[in-house]
Amino acid sequence: MNHVGKIIGKPILRKDAPGKVAGEARYVDDLALPGMIYGKVLRSPHPHARVRSIDASRALKHPGVLAVLTAQDIPGANSIGAIIKDQPILCGDVVRFAGDAVAVVAAETERAAEEAMAQVVVNYEVLPAVMDPLKAMEPGAPSVHPAGNIGTHFKARRGDVQAALRDAAVVLERRFFTQRIEHAYMEPEGAVAAVDPQGGITIWSSTQYPHRDREEVSRMLGLPQSRVRVHQMTTGGGFGGKLTPHAQCCAALIAWKTGRPAKVKYQRDESIIASHKRHPYVMDLKLGATKEGKLLAIEATLVGDTGAYLYEGRAVITKSVTHVTGPYYIPSVKADGYAVFTHTVPCGAMRGYGIPQIAFALESLMDELATRVGLDPIEVRMRNALDTTLPTATGQVLHASVPFKEMLQRTKRAADSFKPLLAKAPKGKRRGIGVGCSTRSIGSIRKSSRSTAIVTLSPDGSVTIACGHVDLGQGSDIMMAQVAAEVLGVDVDRIQLLTNDTAVAPDCESTSASRVTYLSGNAVRLAAEKVRRQVLELAGRDLGCDPEDLRLVDGVVAYRERGITLADLFNRHVYHEITAVADFMPETEPLDPETGQGSAAGTYSFSTHAALVDVDEGTGQVQVLRYAAVCDVGRLINPITVEGQVRGGVMMGIGYALTEEVKVNGGVSNPSFATYLVPTSFDVPEEISVEIVEDPEPTGPFGAKGFAEGTLDPVGAAVANAVSAAIGVRVVRLPMTSERVHALLHEPSS
Repeated sequence: MNHVGKIIGKPILRKDAPGKVAGEARYVDDLALPGMIYGKVLRSPHPHARVRSIDASRALKHPGVLAVLTAQDIPGANSIGAIIKDQPILCGDVVRFAGDAVAVVAAETERAAEEAMAQVVVNYEVLPAVMDPLKAMEPGAPSVHPAGNIGTHFKARRGDVQAALRDAAVVLERRFFTQRIEHAYMEPEGAVAAVDPQGGITIWSSTQYPHRDREEVSRMLGLPQSRVRVHQMTTGGGFGGKLTPHAQCCAALIAWKTGRPAKVKYQRDESIIASHKRHPYVMDLKLGATKEGKLLAIEATLVGDTGAYLYEGRAVITKSVTHVTGPYYIPSVKADGYAVFTHTVPCGAMRGYGIPQIAFALESLMDELATRVGLDPIEVRMRNALDTTLPTATGQVLHASVPFKEMLQRTKRAADSFKPLLAKAPKGKRRGIGVGCSTRSIGSIRKSSRSTAIVTLSPDGSVTIACGHVDLGQGSDIMMAQVAAEVLGVDVDRIQLLTNDTAVAPDCESTSASRVTYLSGNAVRLAAEKVRRQVLELAGRDLGCDPEDLRLVDGVVAYRERGITLADLFNRHVYHEITAVADFMPETEPLDPETGQGSAAGTYSFSTHAALVDVDEGTGQVQVLRYAAVCDVGRLINPITVEGQVRGGVMMGIGYALTEEVKVNGGVSNPSFATYLVPTSFDVPEEISVEIVEDPEPTGPFGAKGFAEGTLDPVGAAVANAVSAAIGVRVVRLPMTSERVHALLHEPSS
């Protein structure tokens, strides 16, 4: 390319920003169709029960009610799920958590639907329930599913762990706990559905994956996917929580049965009760090392509570096991991960996808190791850091774009800058510094990821991109526009993105797993390069020169002092436009089911963080004062987007570390933000510094790779290590609430 760098790396504003700031963006709840009716979902109050009967006679007599629909009214498949389709859309026989759906009421108004829902009588036979994953694994525990309570067992094996632990000068062993986490997106789930005159159905939804919405609705209604069209509306956050289209299916079922456009939207309490969460983990880790701090072996058992349904639990626990060694080389590995069913709210994809949990446990032991062998926490990490010659936990050697050691050096400088503040802690406060590191594979973990892009160049020099990854607010649209603009020599304002309509955009898998920049960015680049090549070959013939000597800039093909406009060129060759399609799928190797060995992804990203905290001795309250995040992006495409994602990831991680927890006591006990404590502006550290490291990934678009999800991964670890340093007691459970920290401060041993 003759013009690389003109647009890549520039701080170009997102096109959706002005509309969102001005309140002009249209979300699902802003959409109203003529004759639209409303649906409300009736949910079980019991964590485990048999549905003996459903009596809707009184509800059907309520003014304005059109229908009460149950499992018997579903014409096709009554099941959904991101990977394993094991959750009923409407439960017909058994409910497995307090929040499972048993019926949906359709009425002329929301109020009428709510009032009628209270008049539906469900006869339940309450059954024994199991709420704890460790108890669920015991013989004789109540069964969540007939096949048993272990949904998945994934293993990693390398070397002789027991021999390595026997030879180790230092062996550390602890049990760690993490909690359920709510996604807390600003916009709860919602969808509108309408039957079309051709006998198909159209869905408008708040979603991370319109093509999955299409798949699930088509399965439920027994329709070909070609007769289901899904539009992704402006989506007010997702973080993995909008990958399973339950509201979409309910709206579609109402519309299909009544012939009227239908809207289903969740209120906040319903969203918290019914939507899936981040998996809580119980983790037993044993780490062996030499007296010089070199890691020898890790033995780990990870138990993830996947709740009532598997959702993405199989992939989440696989991600944890394949990242059990973190960004370090550990010669001998024995890890077992279990996704275990309980009668609790299901758990699935959430930002981090199994890595925040294992990062918290491993990084805590890395700090303990540093103390035991008398090394600085950064130094012990440096001695074990992955590079381009050492394998990951799955045996994959990353031959490029592994800037972990440079990142550690930068993090050390940040941590050192915090040290003068240690002595300035106010009276009654203890102050500590902690570091946390992580790495993550980009894309799906159990299978290869693929993306497809269709790029069209018009005679006026404008460009249309059709690519099925959707922008949830992370800025992927501007990234893809910058990639195409760089290749085709146009301004980003001349590029139109078509990503949110299944009728025109190809299926590129979900917006998740940090895959969009790497996969869709590459697909867009490859398709744009095909278009550019074709244009230059046509112009080369007309201008009598080598296509490599031509430049494509602002709709003109230039050669020395001569040039030809695209309009003239297309007219000469009878082209109305030039279109190219390209796929990108990184080279991977399937993971061996017995050893977990294989090449899990085309590339990995790295994160290194440092935190300075205050701990109040009287109350146990923790305040994060300073935070430093060093981020690996491969190559920077848009600095504004990157910095926003890093800061957002840090704050999300601080909530995970300190305050957020979905508590289950026979069901979800804190279904509101009054008791589920999301960080506010008052919890933002006085300073969040963001450093970007560029070490281009050869297989990425202009060297870029995914990064945003990973900015959350090590935050809980960094803050926990800072708190542990401040109070002199090892933290083993998240969140570090005031009550828990106060108890640690006043333990007899402290």
